[in-house]
Amino acid sequence: MLLGGDDNDTDYEEGSLDYQWDSCLKGYIQMNRPRYLSNGSEADSDEDRAILEVCPGQKFQVTELLSHLLAALAPTNDVLLQPYLASWDELIKFMEALGPMVGLISQEIEAKTSIIRDLTLREAGSSDEGEVGLALGLVSGTRAHGGGQEETEASVAVPSGAYLSLRSMIHTELSRGLVDFQQMTESGCRTLLRLHRALLWLQVFLEKLGEGPVGGRLRSPSELCREAYQNTLAHHHSWFVRRAAEIAFIAMPERGFFYRLVCVTNQEEASVVLNRVVRAIGEVYDRTQGVLEEHGMLDLP
Repeated sequence: MLLGGDDNDTDYEEGSLDYQWDSCLKGYIQMNRPRYLSNGSEADSDEDRAILEVCPGQKFQVTELLSHLLAALAPTNDVLLQPYLASWDELIKFMEALGPMVGLISQEIEAKTSIIRDLTLREAGSSDEGEVGLALGLVSGTRAHGGGQEETEASVAVPSGAYLSLRSMIHTELSRGLVDFQQMTESGCRTLLRLHRALLWLQVFLEKLGEGPVGGRLRSPSELCREAYQNTLAHHHSWFVRRAAEIAFIAMPERGFFYRLVCVTNQEEASVVLNRVVRAIGEVYDRTQGVLEEHGMLDLP
């Protein structure tokens, strides 16, 4: 089946591998079309009623970031790993757009997403059922609307799989003795914890970037990013890494560049878009924080 083909282009036997892949791809295409941020009820705030636009001519798309973040929220208080990692793909593009110095930080993050993807592919490659589970994990989830959630139209039954979700990964790696609470390992749990910490940094930075003037002026993105880093990720880095990060923040672009990145023209419009993205990141972060805390994994070495 071609990705842009008609829904009735090909008929597959229900329950077959091809049938489930076909359903998965149709759902993923539907889920990633540009959309309103909410159902547009009168109770919604301005950012809920806003439409995020596709920005032509650039790699980072805020519409894609929001789509993946919302898709990562599973209906069982879980986080689906494939849309979670897809969210990071967009955030990496965001960081790379800020220049080569910030791009160095994104390279480290991309290496960590690759570790989890490699674990996922190795697990999925063991059987056809694993491949189906990996595929369906891409499209199953919920969307948040005005503080609530509703199941996506693309949601389908997700077979059990080791790396389909945060909870399944934790259960699998604990049962296999892959998580060491005393020394460093290349487990998916430890790797995701590092991504989780970096997500808080970006959440705080974007939140600050969406704020209005302080004392009659808008603070520079460089100042805001440095402050967000010092309050979050810096606590987990060595002196050398902290110094390298400080240098990277000095070279950060001015606000006009960020406006273009999210397809807006002024701070008021930017605040609407950024606040909505920050809320979506917050939902994913809070859920991840709760699951990791539940299993005593917030301080894995």
